[in-house]
Amino acid sequence: MAKFFKGLASSGAWACFDEFNRINLEVLSVVAQQVMEIQLAVKAKLRTFTFEGSELRLRPSCNVFITMNPGYAGRSELPDNLKALFNGIVSDLFPGVQLPPP
Repeated sequence: MAKFFKGLASSGAWACFDEFNRINLEVLSVVAQQVMEIQLAVKAKLRTFTFEGSELRLRPSCNVFITMNPGYAGRSELPDNLKALFNGIVSDLFPGVQLPPP
């Protein structure tokens, strides 16, 4: 994941991880640390920063988004340190339309 995030931060790209809460908790913890390092560098308006032992040029347009479906089997709750890195949005694309029961 570090190589992926290095590319993201240095290119200014965006990434969306779908079904993020299906990743096991050990990996989520590492990802949380890496996302936090990038977000702190962007917030501090740094031009370069050290990430996983490499000095990188930072493009502040980089960002990470996630989707998740909490409550389904096989999904885990996000650790608090990871929840703090993302803003929640609930999507209701078709108000009044209900999904059929599973």
